[in-house]
Amino acid sequence: MNGTWWLTQGETRIGELRQYATDQPVFLCHFIPGPGWEGVRALFESWAAVHGPDLDGSRTAQVIKPIMDLGLTLVAEDEGRPMALFKECIVRINGDTARVRC
Repeated sequence: MNGTWWLTQGETRIGELRQYATDQPVFLCHFIPGPGWEGVRALFESWAAVHGPDLDGSRTAQVIKPIMDLGLTLVAEDEGRPMALFKECIVRINGDTARVRC
């Protein structure tokens, strides 16, 4: 089962995610940057850098809040209905890979 999603901010395409495997409940994807990637790259890199215990979630919250404020959406190739990040799905990008949880 392979799927393709587009990560967008309004009309700007941030990147394309191409599923290559599933690790329930997460879809594992290759990430291909789009025209809007450079504007958000540092935010996703900060989130990818968070490792180790975060017992109260404060470190994670600090790095994902700016991403949440972007109003990003994920659009599945076969559905076309935008899903709001952190409300209907989560996308975590680390280099040329991404993890999608819906």
